[in-house]
Amino acid sequence: MPRTLLPYQQKDPGSTRRKPGDKDELYRLLPELLQEACRENRHLWDYLCRLPVDEIPVPEYRTELKRAHSEQPYYNLIYPVGGGVFIHVYTPPSGGRPNYISVEPCLTQDLSIVLPEVEGRLVDEAVGLMERETDKDRTEALTRLVEKVCTVHRNGNTSTTLKLQLARAVNGKSRNDREKIHVTAGQMEALKYMIIRDKVGMGILEPMISDPYIEDISCSGIGPIFLEHKIFKSAQAAIVFESHEDIDDFVLRLSEQIRKPVTLRSPIVDATLPDGSRINIVFGREVSRRGSNFTIRKFSEVPLSIMELIEFGSLNYEMAAYLSMVIEDGMNVFVVGETASGKTTLMNALTTFMPQNHKIVSIEDTPELQVPHANWIREVSKNPAPGEKGAHVSMFELLKAALRQRPDVIIVGEIRGEEGNIAFGAMQTGHQVMSTFHASNVEKLIQRLTGHPINVPKTYMDNLNVVVCQNAVKLASGKKARRATSVNEIVGYDSVSNTFSYVEVFRWDPATDTFDFVGKRNSYLLEEKIAIRRGIPPAQKWKIYDQVERRKRILEKLHIDKGVSDFYELLKVLGMAGREGLF
Repeated sequence: MPRTLLPYQQKDPGSTRRKPGDKDELYRLLPELLQEACRENRHLWDYLCRLPVDEIPVPEYRTELKRAHSEQPYYNLIYPVGGGVFIHVYTPPSGGRPNYISVEPCLTQDLSIVLPEVEGRLVDEAVGLMERETDKDRTEALTRLVEKVCTVHRNGNTSTTLKLQLARAVNGKSRNDREKIHVTAGQMEALKYMIIRDKVGMGILEPMISDPYIEDISCSGIGPIFLEHKIFKSAQAAIVFESHEDIDDFVLRLSEQIRKPVTLRSPIVDATLPDGSRINIVFGREVSRRGSNFTIRKFSEVPLSIMELIEFGSLNYEMAAYLSMVIEDGMNVFVVGETASGKTTLMNALTTFMPQNHKIVSIEDTPELQVPHANWIREVSKNPAPGEKGAHVSMFELLKAALRQRPDVIIVGEIRGEEGNIAFGAMQTGHQVMSTFHASNVEKLIQRLTGHPINVPKTYMDNLNVVVCQNAVKLASGKKARRATSVNEIVGYDSVSNTFSYVEVFRWDPATDTFDFVGKRNSYLLEEKIAIRRGIPPAQKWKIYDQVERRKRILEKLHIDKGVSDFYELLKVLGMAGREGLF
């Protein structure tokens, strides 16, 4: 199994037995909030006492991380993620990836002697435990069981308790021995945490799953786990797999826990974790030369709003105003880009611009979309594993069924195959369709849509109105970021020259990291479609740009002056403004 390998030489564990208090020199050096956290979480204090202060200074403490923290060249800070777990992010003096260390109650406790016996006793006691309905019920039951088989040894110090445990191990006490196991107070806390983490949670991955700042968790085979952090970008966890057997055993247990077991005959699994995160597992060296591997893509419970994306620089207020009008007026929109470029994040943010009385049907392979509308039908394809019972339901079949559900908008999580034809057929019949698509630009999008296996007729392409190209880019400063690099309007297809025409409306300038409204006074959609729908006479169609500017100012005022940025708060405000004719 994996083990935690700290990226520095710890101080003598014996020096950690002092209590946190003003008489301690290290304690006085800690920020006030960190002192308070150490008083409430003894394992955090134990961890700090083991830090080699000559190599690693006293870390900063932050209860919440801000984007500004990413501006620092080196990191050395601690932040909480809940449940008594803290994260220490530390950049070594040599530079490179920051180290990501999960400070858990079990990190500084030696459980090598007591844990096997406790787990053995729990096997006897925990009949039917995992059949309990909720994680909360299982957690409460496991906590009671640990308290039933263990007792805190109060008549001696830590050293005495550890000697008792060693003597018990040497004497070979059997699992059927009903005598309670003597543990220290720190071990009791660590045992409760570790048993619940491993039996109810995701095991050693649980701190990373609980961390709201983690976007991706990946293991490439033997070696450490790598992370993609919202603030610190690429980081390396202190969790290491040291052999193929370790990682094989881990992914087998992981796949069984999510009820999608991998085998040598079926070595690849895609699944969704209880929190909505997406996991991919590849098992065995036959298909992965470096050994078994896994990747987890996390998704926030509350999506990023369009205001937050503007804060991050992904787009600007003018683009948001334009897209709000396009979506409100029923145009078909695709968000295209490479893997992990932020397509789904942008798609989720754009859903706040859909009229709130609309009926939405979303169709996905893996549930990632988070549509805030009350009348939302969420459908997911089903692909049973070999030997698993259940019907196969494809995206193609779900999309055909959606056309009979009278939706106002159909959102396809991602078009990959023949469902693309149905999506364009839906556009032909007047349904508004939105989707994400893997392509780097408009030309590649058209090539893929009109080629095998999607095979959308070229004459259908003008049903797609807007293409937003979302890409992961490198800024002039050298930092990586996600930007809507262009917004394009599809105008039509010329069968004589076999060419497609489109208008670039917005363009990202990499030199200045700004966006240019290059389609101003030249937008085909705004002038020829949306202006007409909004009752603007053809001779005055330029007035549509005044509406874009007005919406831009409203969004700026809501965000900058009123502080509206939360996804659901923005939805509520825009809904009220729409009903009053203000937006």
